[in-house]
Formats: sequence, C-alpha cells, structure tokens
Amino acid sequence: MTLTLRHDQPAAPDQQANPGPPPVRFGRLLAELRGMPPLLRLLIGTQLAFNIGFYAVLPYLSSHLADHIGLAGWLVGLVLGLRTFSQQGLFVVGGALTDRLGPRPVVLAGCALRVAGFAGLAVADGIWSVLASVLLIGFAAALFSPAVESEVARQAVEHETAGHAPRTRVLAIFSVAGQIGAFTGPALGALLLLVDFRVTCLGGAVVFVAILAGHARLMPHRTTAGPAAAGRTGGGTWPGVRGLCRNRSFLLLALAYSGYLVSYNQLYLALPEEIIRTSGSATALAWMFTLSSLLVITAQLPVTGWVTRNLCLRTSLVAGLATIAAGFAVVAAARPFELPGPAGLLPATGLVVLLTTGQMLVVPAARALLPDLAGAGHLGLYTGALSTISGTLVLVGSALTGLLLDSAGDQLGGTLPWLTLTAIPLTAAFAACRLRP
Repeated sequence: MTLTLRHDQPAAPDQQANPGPPPVRFGRLLAELRGMPPLLRLLIGTQLAFNIGFYAVLPYLSSHLADHIGLAGWLVGLVLGLRTFSQQGLFVVGGALTDRLGPRPVVLAGCALRVAGFAGLAVADGIWSVLASVLLIGFAAALFSPAVESEVARQAVEHETAGHAPRTRVLAIFSVAGQIGAFTGPALGALLLLVDFRVTCLGGAVVFVAILAGHARLMPHRTTAGPAAAGRTGGGTWPGVRGLCRNRSFLLLALAYSGYLVSYNQLYLALPEEIIRTSGSATALAWMFTLSSLLVITAQLPVTGWVTRNLCLRTSLVAGLATIAAGFAVVAAARPFELPGPAGLLPATGLVVLLTTGQMLVVPAARALLPDLAGAGHLGLYTGALSTISGTLVLVGSALTGLLLDSAGDQLGGTLPWLTLTAIPLTAAFAACRLRP
C-alpha cells in the first residue's frame, strides 16, 4: 500500500472536486452516523462507552488508595505508573494479536479482563490485590484499544474508498465520541462515589459487561474484505516488526506523535504548577480541563472539515505541532510580566486553547496516515507500536520535564522550562515535515 499524503485519497472522480463537508450540525451528524456501516457505528459507540467506564473510576483511584487503603504516596505513584506502563507499553502486543486473530477476539478478551480488573479493585484491600487489579485494567486496554483503533482506521479507509466521507472525518467523529465519554465518565463516577468507591468500580465493570455483550452479539467474526483489510495475516508478526523498524516514514510519524503526546501530558504536569503559581490554588484546573473537553466536543468536526478541504495530512500534522508550540511560547512570553489577579490565568488559558487546537489537527491526521504506512496485514501492529513508542517517550519526557521545572524554574525569569517545552513540538514538527511518500 502506498503513502498518499492527502485526505481525499482513493475516491470517485466526482469526489475529487467535492469541497468537503460543511460545518457540523447535530442533526447532520446523527444522519451521517446512521449512514455509516453498522461496524463503524459499533466502533464509535464502543469508544464512547470505553471512556465512560474508564473515567468513571480512574480519576478517583489515587485518593481511594491513599485515604481508604492507606498506601504511601510513593506506592500510589508506583501503582498509577504501572497501570500506564501495562497499557501503553503493551499496546504493540494487542496490535500484533489483532493482525493475527482479527479484532473480535482481542476486543472480547480485553473487555473480560477490564471487568475482572474493576471487580477485583472493588474488593482489593492490600497492595498486592490492588496491583493485580490495576495491571489487569491496564493490560485490558492494551488489548482492546489497538484492536478498536486499527479497525476503525481500516473501516474509515474503506468508507472513504467507497466514495463517502473522508477518513479524517470518520476518525474525528471517533475522537469526539471518546472525548464525550471522558467528559461524562467522571460525572457518573462522582454520582456512584456518593455511595462508595467500590460501587463506582462495580459501575465501571457493568459498563464493560455491556460492551462485551454488545461486541459478542454485533461484531462480525470476519470484517468485510477490501483494500484496507487485505492480507490481515500478511507476512507474520516478526517480518512485520522488521519492516516497521525499517519504515522511515512510520518512525518519523512516531517521533512527531511522541512530541505531541509529551506536550499534551503537560496538562497534567506543567499546567497545574503554572495555575498554582499564578492563582495560589488548583481550583481553576478543573475549569481548564472542562474547557479542553468542550473545545474538542464542539470544534473537532468543524476543524477537521476545514482541514480536509484545505490541507494535506502532513501539513495538518505540522500545523498542529506548531500551534502547540505557540501555546507554550505564550506562557514563556508572559512569565517575566507576572500579570496580577485573574489576568494571571490568561497565559494558561491560551496554552489550553492552543494545545487543544493542535490536538484536533494532529490526532486525526496521524491516525489517517497509519493505514497507508502499515501496508497490508500490519495495521494493528503499527497502531500498537505508535502508542508504545510514544508512551515510552512520554515517560522519559515527563520525568525530564519534572526535573526541569524543579531545578530550572526560576532561570531566565522563569521562562527556561517553557522555552524547552516550546522546542519539543517544534522538533516534532520538523520530523513531520520530513515525511515523504
């Protein structure tokens, strides 16, 4: 399969002249969902439900471990870190299994493990039972997330090839569904938490039981064959890994995407520190996360529609990373002035808006490129490897960023950490510029 750096690739001749979808309307979006194949609708609904179940539990886990189980702070950090590693670090395993077995058994196994993990967490009362449950929760996502993401990308290409919406629009709808789940999940968890954290865990488990039942009933044993699905077993895993390691375009994409993820992770690391520094408390942080979620929910599809009409995938990547760099530059430029009162939060707000805008440009473009870069039979492997590589670099980048914020926070008027953070997405944008067919 060849790399074509356009959103509107294989399409009917009259589609080439189509200026793209108009700005989104809710009724139009529902009609568009109804017009999609049943499998695509299932996958988009799955992303929504996955995030509702996940975010109903995980935001409250650290306080439960500290306050109710009595774990020390370093143990809480270890538990949360192991969950992340068991998920991100093993994505490549889930992706390779998806290529070999197809998405259905991998998704079902992941859902079953997630149910077991949440149920185990509900009754865990010591460090070892907590660790076992958390590792199950993380490895479950390492199975079903690459399976769902690679299959939705495959189906989006087939949908586009059949003359329907560009793949980036389908992937943008997928992102919006996930963001809605991430936005509503904590609210569900907070309601269940009024009873008990164990009830919250069981509520999350019930969500995944429903997902498991839905996929067992509705997901086909074999997805429709087509250009994007050809050769799912093509060549075996190890030849695929060797090809991946020699695939310069994929490695450049992984480097660019890693720069995005390291930058996005600053919402949880550098942004809270800046908000506490300027306002004296973390109260405004919740509003910043709400702002980010609402931006994605309301603006992702219009942004993707405009990008589809005007930019190629590579340009969308570069523009998104440059926008993220501008967000960090705003904070760096404002640091020496020490704006008083509520105005002190304006640079942080600018960072959130620009970083989220960059996310809306980068994520659909990166996912849309993967089917072309992976070739026949290895889309799951490439999807998993992208998450594993970027997750590993986020772990390293976050540790270095924390060290920089601690040791160099006052240098150059407090701008040195923010100038360094500005350089990360700019370097990633340079890597994206070098993507070639």
